[in-house]
Amino acid sequence: MLLAMASETDKANALLQLFSTASVISSLGLGIFCYLADRLLQYSFIQQTYWLRALSDNMVHGIIGLWSWAIVIGLKKKSDFTEVILAGFLSSVIDMDHFILAGSLSLKLKDSWCFLPWMMFISWTSHHVRDGIRHGLWICPFGKTVPLPYWLYVAITATLPHLCSFLLYLTGTRELMSIKHGIRIDV
Repeated sequence: MLLAMASETDKANALLQLFSTASVISSLGLGIFCYLADRLLQYSFIQQTYWLRALSDNMVHGIIGLWSWAIVIGLKKKSDFTEVILAGFLSSVIDMDHFILAGSLSLKLKDSWCFLPWMMFISWTSHHVRDGIRHGLWICPFGKTVPLPYWLYVAITATLPHLCSFLLYLTGTRELMSIKHGIRIDV
């Protein structure tokens, strides 16, 4: 049975909001944050202390993930903050891949979380693109790329929320979230 589809007007509005002034400014802010955070992490007092370097790097991953997801969904209601915090958390724990692979992240409401794969996509991608400036991207089964140019990392990170939002639209996830769960995404 087909789910009720969003009207053409709703679809057009969703696409227009994809490049709204607020989301574009937020993306520019995200790019600036990436640049400034990476400059800060280069200070010798951070680089010389392993735990401080790891903690700082992990915090930047988390902030990029939560900021990116905030751009994708917009912050319209109180429950949106929970999703944004979760996206930041997921961006931070990606380094602990055994945590995810072991299935220790038990979500009782997993069937109602149709947005979770998209949240994981943006969290995972933003994390690995940022790591790609140092180590390159690992693309199975082809191996590693050369390290990403810094400008490309900033550009990908700043545009990733828009790509994710557009993919939500193309796959119908945006509509499903609205119909099934009452979640409205305005980007």
